Amino acid sequence: MSGFRVTDLCAGYGGRRVLDGLSFSMEAGRVMGVLGANGSGKTTLLRSICGILRHGGECTLGDVRLEGLNARRLSQLCSYIPQRSGVTIDISALDVVLMGFNPRLGLLEHPTAAMRQQALAALERAGLGGMAEKNYQHLSEGQKQLCILARTLVTPGRLLLLDEPESALDFRFRYRMLDVIRQWVAQEKRMALVALHDPMLALNDCDELLLLRNGRSIGVLRPGSDPLDRMEKLLREVYGSVSLHRCADRTGREHIIMLNEGADGL
Repeated sequence: MSGFRVTDLCAGYGGRRVLDGLSFSMEAGRVMGVLGANGSGKTTLLRSICGILRHGGECTLGDVRLEGLNARRLSQLCSYIPQRSGVTIDISALDVVLMGFNPRLGLLEHPTAAMRQQALAALERAGLGGMAEKNYQHLSEGQKQLCILARTLVTPGRLLLLDEPESALDFRFRYRMLDVIRQWVAQEKRMALVALHDPMLALNDCDELLLLRNGRSIGVLRPGSDPLDRMEKLLREVYGSVSLHRCADRTGREHIIMLNEGADGL
């Protein structure tokens, strides 16, 4: 199983089409960010791929067509982290992470001691070491998001789908989150498709960026190799009058900075 491809994807709500013939592909071992204004189709795209939303077109992971798979088989291939976790009961952070093993377990089968150790290690990697027994409902929204990320780290999936996972995180944990995702992707050539609200986070921590406008792709950026003027041209179609600049931090690592150049960028 290698890459992931979306072909002529169409989806919407209540007769209103949100995605209109969207097509793109990504290679194994890559993190692709998805950028677009509110209503451009980012969430609709992720919900379609993971089978929550009925759609036209085709999503193919390696040589497996995702449409028509049952929920258990689909969960073995794809993991989806929505903006809100959906966990509403009193349960420990550790037990939330252990849910990630469900696709591997049989009916009435419980997680093993080895699985518990993997879950504890995943909490540590996500920045929640020492919180295993804390009630999930008592965590901050950002900590809940990190806990759900830790759950994903123990899943068997090849494709990770995240819907604005940085929205509830502070500056430090936004970058930690992307580092953890990149490590997960590097294992066994997995893939991550991440809808992001922060374009600078996307520009500096994703291998590729899919830009959406009105449910269609206006282009794919590769921040590591694309010239700034090409990226600026496409990003202006999403954010208005912006400019990109390269600068280096104290360690010499290069970063891309995006500036708003006019009122039309608001």
